[in-house]
Amino acid sequence: MSKGSFEWDGAKDLVNQAKHGLSFPEAQFAFADPDRIIARDLGHSGEEDRFYCFGCLGGGIVTVRFTYRDEVIRIFGAGYWRKGKRIYERENQIHG
Repeated sequence: MSKGSFEWDGAKDLVNQAKHGLSFPEAQFAFADPDRIIARDLGHSGEEDRFYCFGCLGGGIVTVRFTYRDEVIRIFGAGYWRKGKRIYERENQIHG
């Protein structure tokens, strides 16, 4: 993944790493998963549309929260969350 396609706030990345153990530079590789799932964040009612990417990364399933800004993916959250894993497995018909 080229950094030119992605951006994030450095301070928010550090907070995310401390809280969820995953950096935004690592999280961008979830988008490279050919079986990734992109879903709109229907619970967000702000000015811009927000989305989730559920993708395989290093043997686990990550959830990346992001938005599009001027054709750039801006990451603002990422982690190994159970709900994202369930969605990924359901949509890809993976039975555990």
